Amino acid sequence: MAGRRASRTSRTRGGRSGSARSASHGSEPPDPYEHARQICLRLLAARPRTRAELAAALRRKGVEDATAVAVLERLTEVKLVDDEAYAESFVHSGHAYQGLGRRALEAQLRRRGVDGSTASAAVSTVDGAAEEQRARELIRRRVPAVASVNEATAIRRLVGLLARKGYPPGLCYRVVREELRGAGRDASLLDEAATNDEAHSDEAHSDEAHSDD
Repeated sequence: MAGRRASRTSRTRGGRSGSARSASHGSEPPDPYEHARQICLRLLAARPRTRAELAAALRRKGVEDATAVAVLERLTEVKLVDDEAYAESFVHSGHAYQGLGRRALEAQLRRRGVDGSTASAAVSTVDGAAEEQRARELIRRRVPAVASVNEATAIRRLVGLLARKGYPPGLCYRVVREELRGAGRDASLLDEAATNDEAHSDEAHSDEAHSDD
């Protein structure tokens, strides 16, 4: 009896092992193109990506360059990858919802692999007036938060807020000075900085006028 049980156990183990080997030999390696395509589709399902971001992800996964190029070309052809549309959407949401200035918007697009001309074209949809208006909105919301601190501290915090969001220095100084005074606060520490900025702005406009002549 013991011998028969041992024999059956041996045959069962051997049969399972043989089946596993057979299944292993019968399975085919994944198609490299399809494997790379699925990586991209999963990433795109989470959020829009630039072509450069997808290329970097494929490199990290060990996908060969030729395969990656073929997949990305096809995704670009069918508009699943579109850096121009990505840049336009990023600029709109970044400016409207995050309050980013034009410098920050362009810098972030470049970090995501958008080429310079595409990034500049997208950022150009935000003109100077729109940028200034957004800066004023940010400062107006923050002025009550600095009501209990002295002038220098209030200015430092408010100017720092705009600077971190990519607004140019001259605009930062002018907007903070005007919004603080509009709220009845002293902002005389910014008078010199704002005056210098206005002078530089006048010089720039004068140079542009001469160049047009």
